[in-house]
Amino acid sequence: MRTIKGPGIFLTQFIGEQAPFNSLDGLAGWAADKGYKAVQIPCHQPPIFDLAKAAQSQAYCDDINGKLAEHGLVISELSTHLEGQLMAVSPVYSDAFDHFAPAEVRGNDRVRRAWAAQRLKQAAAASAKLGLRAHATFSGSLAWPFFYPWPPHNEARFQEAFSELANCWRPILDIFDAHGVDVCFELHPGEDLHDGVTFERFLHLLDNHPRCNILYDPSHMLLQQMDYLAFIDIYHSRIKAFHVKDAEFRANGRSGIYGGYQSWINRAGRFRSLGDGQIDFNGIFSKLTQYDFDGWAVLEWECCLKDGDTGASEGSEFIRRHIIPVSARAFDDFAAGGAND
Repeated sequence: MRTIKGPGIFLTQFIGEQAPFNSLDGLAGWAADKGYKAVQIPCHQPPIFDLAKAAQSQAYCDDINGKLAEHGLVISELSTHLEGQLMAVSPVYSDAFDHFAPAEVRGNDRVRRAWAAQRLKQAAAASAKLGLRAHATFSGSLAWPFFYPWPPHNEARFQEAFSELANCWRPILDIFDAHGVDVCFELHPGEDLHDGVTFERFLHLLDNHPRCNILYDPSHMLLQQMDYLAFIDIYHSRIKAFHVKDAEFRANGRSGIYGGYQSWINRAGRFRSLGDGQIDFNGIFSKLTQYDFDGWAVLEWECCLKDGDTGASEGSEFIRRHIIPVSARAFDDFAAGGAND
């Protein structure tokens, strides 16, 4: 067994216009002061990280790694959540997601998808130059508008949606494979890949592609009322990245899993800072350690109540407390007998 690495922090929720949150150096100093050892970097913020440049220039990547090393940090993964979303957009959501792309490709699904695919190819090359093994992203969503179908279930529609999704992603996964990097899809409501069943369906259509893997985030599973510990038992061989995010589900008589179109603070299911929700992180860290997960435990801070800076400070120590240093020997070695027993 190997010890989980951490704590790491996903930077996307903290990037802002004011120092220290408006530069990678500033964010790195802020994260290091809070005890983090790694940062997960989004690719949609060129002032923080220039993806196109990183894909082309080993010198730029070496410079990024060097600047982070000055703060005692490394990169856990790059993230293309927004770009991955644009790989597959249902027409129902086209306008809503258009602002994820630059102005020159908006309003044209084919051109926008080509732009997103190019960004993902750049992320594969940049990840390799940075020495990374895993990459975080979303799958996009063609079938999601029909997740609770009325009129009744139309299997042909879902077959077409998932076949198209697989066709979109197969060449991207092949490029990541050529660069030796795993693609880790965050299973997330709103995405076609949002639970184990949808991931299996996608994986089957990709002929069990070795680079098609999972970013494990238990918060999204708790809000779907899934058994997030049993999920690790089933899918541990495909879990290659880990977001440490808490959540709670408070059953009530007015709304449920679907949220009632309410703000986060009023929903039955809502995200919370680490330790303030209901998720059994002792069980999660134990199972991931048991199954030899040796990636990074990365805080993704989202909370409808607590200040983000406070959540980041508490999250670093929370993750540190939950990482299990793996023993080099069994506890009962002292009683082992000889070979002739």
